Amino acid sequence: MTFSISAWFWSERFWLPENVSWSDLENPPPGVKYPQAGQTLYAIPLAVGVFLLRLLFERLVAKPCAHILHIQTGVSCRTQPSTVLEGFYQSKTCPDKRQIEGLSKQLDWDARKIQRWFHIRRNQDRPSLQTKFCESMWRFTFYLAILIYAIHYLWVSPWMWDTRQCWHNYPFQPMSPEQYNHYAAELAFYWSLMFSQFTDIKRKDFNIMFIHHMASITLITFSYANNMLRAGSLVMLVHDTSDIFLEAAKMANYAKYQRLCDGMFVVFSIIFFLTRLVIYPFWIIYSVLFESWEIIGPYRVWWVLNGLLLVLQILHIMWFYLITHIAVKAIFKGKVAKDDRSDIESSSDEETCSSHTSNLNGETHGR
Repeated sequence: MTFSISAWFWSERFWLPENVSWSDLENPPPGVKYPQAGQTLYAIPLAVGVFLLRLLFERLVAKPCAHILHIQTGVSCRTQPSTVLEGFYQSKTCPDKRQIEGLSKQLDWDARKIQRWFHIRRNQDRPSLQTKFCESMWRFTFYLAILIYAIHYLWVSPWMWDTRQCWHNYPFQPMSPEQYNHYAAELAFYWSLMFSQFTDIKRKDFNIMFIHHMASITLITFSYANNMLRAGSLVMLVHDTSDIFLEAAKMANYAKYQRLCDGMFVVFSIIFFLTRLVIYPFWIIYSVLFESWEIIGPYRVWWVLNGLLLVLQILHIMWFYLITHIAVKAIFKGKVAKDDRSDIESSSDEETCSSHTSNLNGETHGR
């Protein structure tokens, strides 16, 4: 049973073009290496190593930097002790209007005071600015390092400048050590993000990011398994470029350098537009869809890979809508206060609570 499932999943007709077999890729000419599908499993233990490296980096590098920048370590305002409210909070963090009125009568407190108590109590459970700074600094460091590495070897690669080179003599294209290292680092990093997403800062776009990570892992794994390394390396390159400036803007925001934050956000917005909405669809997706069709023709996994590329493009459009929304607000407010795409640590409970309690104080609680 297990053998038949494995044979069905690794069917040559699904993964490879016509007249190509797994044995062709498993037995390359002397001095030539082709990627092997089983090597993608190495990314799982590597992801654990990446996660441990992150913990060391945050402790030994990011936290000292946060102290130098005087970034606060915790919540300055604490709630007034109350056994009744604390007990209620453990079961429901966002009471509705009727529940607040009931607690007000029980404790003989003003409804606004009850509301403020829950607001402050929720703030106590949120990660500190220092925690958020350390997370952003880790991501900034990784994106910067992997971008420099990718540019270093792709700059002299012919397919960087002529995407038709991605498909000449496909799939019998030798894998260089630089390509292997690039893929291994990116796949391990995304697997570590998948694991840590459930323990990291809870973001408003949690579901979108989960889909993004799953699509990225699947795309990297599939493109490695059938030796689409050249196109895959270009996809990873354009994705990492804008993320550097996003994390830089967030770090500047946490450190209270507002002008620097605004400047980094403008640069991020421009680069995001150019890389994700111009270069990615009209250069990379065009090559994978049309140039590969012309040179090698479509086959089954070809449709899957193109579908995943288009899923990422849809996510890019959704994120750019949020980025534009921030930019419009910044024009009127004079600064970039928050990043709706990746830095609003809100949950559905918080949003629900704000709508329930807005009738009591005439406004919702922002972050």
